Amino acid sequence: MSSYIGRFAPSPTGALHAGSLVAALASWLDARAHAGKWLVRIEDVDTPRCIPGAAAEILRQLAACGLTPDEAPVYQSQRSSLYQAALDQLIAAQAAYPCACSRKDIEAAISAQGALKTRHGELIYPGTCRHGLAGREARAWRLQTDFFKPNMLIAGVESAQSAHLSIANDASVIRWQDRRLNTQQQHLAAEVGDFILKRADGLWAYQLAVVVDDAAQGITHIVRGEDLADNTARQIYLQHALGYSTPLYLHTPLVLAADGNKLSKQNGAQALSLNSPQQALAALQSAATLLQLPQVQHTSIAQALHSWVQAWLVKYRLHE
Repeated sequence: MSSYIGRFAPSPTGALHAGSLVAALASWLDARAHAGKWLVRIEDVDTPRCIPGAAAEILRQLAACGLTPDEAPVYQSQRSSLYQAALDQLIAAQAAYPCACSRKDIEAAISAQGALKTRHGELIYPGTCRHGLAGREARAWRLQTDFFKPNMLIAGVESAQSAHLSIANDASVIRWQDRRLNTQQQHLAAEVGDFILKRADGLWAYQLAVVVDDAAQGITHIVRGEDLADNTARQIYLQHALGYSTPLYLHTPLVLAADGNKLSKQNGAQALSLNSPQQALAALQSAATLLQLPQVQHTSIAQALHSWVQAWLVKYRLHE
């Protein structure tokens, strides 16, 4: 059991809200149900979006809820050398290439193919720069999503979910087993296209940073919001391309705003007020309810968390 390492990885773009507390609680419960470690990683790689003081406030809020990490938090903004080493490895393998395309260039290239294809509002990159920049200046780095053959991806890689993962004859078709959502599949080349590893503004892309950090921290289980499930195929592909193991995934239900969309800072999610044990317990109870865990009454935070660990043990750990 001690080999389990989980994590909660908030972005310091604001304090915790109801949706982010659900992910924090679920990841903490999963770690405790496995008698494993629970880590906190501050994902501040997108520095222009980060708010001064938000990381400290998130850590204070977690502590108020009894969710204390087992090691000191790490900060992505301090880990650039790790990301550069990973990018260099992919470049050496000729799996990553420089890209000179602006969004306008991508729109024009897709339009010339006969349709403006979008995916969740994002353009599916058509591979314009795969074979060179044609004299243009590089803006970003991308990963070629159909570069690796299945045997290249699997060779030498130990996967925590070897029985939960398969790669089709087309190596860009990734299938995995989510502990809550069950079988998932995505065709990277067709549905995503070659995706960004390092942005045009010089910042590291989320996909590369999270994969490198999970490997560096030895993460074995990832519990996070369902909105991030769409990233999983890209991250699995990167894990194999870099020779990393693949964690097990569990994506939790989302807290929805009044308009039916995911509750987020972008659509006005309010920061949680956790200035007393009563407020913290109420917020935790709301999160637990969304996770289909039992109500607790007239109890302390520690007692509630213990009760929910037992319920989580039955609900999820027995179904891996």
